[in-house]
Amino acid sequence: MSTPARARASRKSPAERSAEIADAARGVALEQGLAAVTLRSIAARAGVAPALVAHYEPNMDALVASTFSTIVGAETDEVARLIAAQPEPRRRLGALLDTLLDGARDDVTVVWVEAWALGRRNDALAASVRDQMDAWQVVVQGVIEQGVAEAGFETDDAAATAWQLLGMIDGLNAQALVRWGDTGDRGSLIHRAVEGLLGLPRGALSAARSASGAGRTTR
Repeated sequence: MSTPARARASRKSPAERSAEIADAARGVALEQGLAAVTLRSIAARAGVAPALVAHYEPNMDALVASTFSTIVGAETDEVARLIAAQPEPRRRLGALLDTLLDGARDDVTVVWVEAWALGRRNDALAASVRDQMDAWQVVVQGVIEQGVAEAGFETDDAAATAWQLLGMIDGLNAQALVRWGDTGDRGSLIHRAVEGLLGLPRGALSAARSASGAGRTTR
């Protein structure tokens, strides 16, 4: 039995084709996870032959790494803009926790979790993960430093505190992927711990959240 012939891909410029492949890789990663980013899955999504994908992206490790950076870099930029719009550090920190722990970004959490595992055998991806973790630390450390200067946050090492906070956020989000524990309101689980970490009075972040009216945001 003969198989149907694949429709010939329309002619596009190299820049257009590269952008199309990158967009297809991003879509696959967000919908199916980073491990699903393969020549075949990208080709199927873009409606082209795997050989065409290989022609434009001959190094799959590099494509996986760039796909990861595109996804998480966009999230970092978006959250940075969101918290910058808040008028003072407690509200900024509350908005940070809420938007990262409300469950609306679980597709990006999957990408992160898989990147940590896949990066063990993909040097390009490991480098991208380290770069993006550094970028997140810069964002969180900035909020903490502003809080120390303006809002009574107590820490003598904002960088280390930022790493601790990111570890707590990552842990809760990773646990929620398998529905372990109370995943309905992850933000409330961490507010008390963060208040203690920063020497804030009990309920300070919850009060700031209520005052700001910060709600769920999505990409």
